[in-house]
Amino acid sequence: MNIWKKWTESSLVLRILAGVVIGAALGLLAPSWTGIGILGTVFVGALKAIAPVLVAVLVMASIAKAGKGLGPRFTMVIALYLSTTLLAAVIAVAGSFLFPVTLPLKEAASSDAPGSLSDVFSNLLTNMVLNPVAAVSSANYIGILFWAIIAGLALKAKASPATIAVVSDFADVISLVVTWVIQFAPFGILGLVFSSVSEGGLDIFSTYGKLLALLVGCMCFTFFVVDPLIHFLLLRRNPYPLLFTCLKESGVNAFFTRSSAANIPVNMNLCKKLGLDEQFYSVSIPLGATINMDGAAVTITVLSLAVAHTMGIQVGFGSALLLSVIATLGACGASGVAGGSLLLVPMACSFFGISQDIAMQAVAVGFIIGVVQDSVETALNSSGDAFFTATAELFDRKRRPTGSE
Repeated sequence: MNIWKKWTESSLVLRILAGVVIGAALGLLAPSWTGIGILGTVFVGALKAIAPVLVAVLVMASIAKAGKGLGPRFTMVIALYLSTTLLAAVIAVAGSFLFPVTLPLKEAASSDAPGSLSDVFSNLLTNMVLNPVAAVSSANYIGILFWAIIAGLALKAKASPATIAVVSDFADVISLVVTWVIQFAPFGILGLVFSSVSEGGLDIFSTYGKLLALLVGCMCFTFFVVDPLIHFLLLRRNPYPLLFTCLKESGVNAFFTRSSAANIPVNMNLCKKLGLDEQFYSVSIPLGATINMDGAAVTITVLSLAVAHTMGIQVGFGSALLLSVIATLGACGASGVAGGSLLLVPMACSFFGISQDIAMQAVAVGFIIGVVQDSVETALNSSGDAFFTATAELFDRKRRPTGSE
């Protein structure tokens, strides 16, 4: 117990950095020790396993115990989540046109018909009403969110306070399990970095530098320019103290854990420190981990347009803007764990008639640069959850007279 206490009390960031250095060194010096890579596989598997359960239970419990008077704030925070995700996709479109990149893809004919927007809506609606058990087991976050909201409203309408307390306690238990999993992140990241370096050498950090620079540049522009501008327009106050607090308290941790869902307890604690209403942020934070996906929208858009540019497909600006809408809808269904957005790239590529075989090559490229790309993406997504939760509540306080409900 003393060893565990000392381990958990030491800096997680420093432990993870040590894991990165050791993993890279072992990958170069002892690439034949393939068993080390299992650490990364187990860690990512644990996150993928617990994240859907975490979102389902937290949303259900939070809605069940939520009080009245949250409506206007929820309308505002949902509008902020969705609008900034769309703006992030538009920024990615602009960045891809200004700095087009191509990928080393194998040549193949593209014969699939472009996907239509109605197909995307149809898929989203189908996923929404998927069997709730299947939604959790397959990490279908749209379905998880839909059924968790329904169950939470049903509990709020009919369940006794004792039953709601049990559900709330279960949510706390799952949150604790996630914090335990995160404590083993240094070992998991050691394994992930070892696997990448042993297979591709240090070139994995430079081969796709141009693509990575475009992705990170679009994400940073969204976080440091667009998000603060929206905050300023709503509140007429300097947004950067709050922005950097969210970056420090939430973004740094999310950068290393690479899981918006697993970072929910961190954001909850941050909102508590900021003095926000627990009834509000206990719902808006899990909600944001599902639908506030600015970084995912950037990833989907940039990689899809990179594939199109590589294949010589002429993409009009109007088509690219429509792609940003598709990317926004797709991003809302992105998995809350590492690499979730990459698996939606084939969906967006189908809009240009690009076959899945070619699109999956782009997904593979995404995983190569995912050491940085997915970390920055998750930091943007998760810190934005806290930033816009605070923005929505501050706007509501400004709008309402003091003391009103």
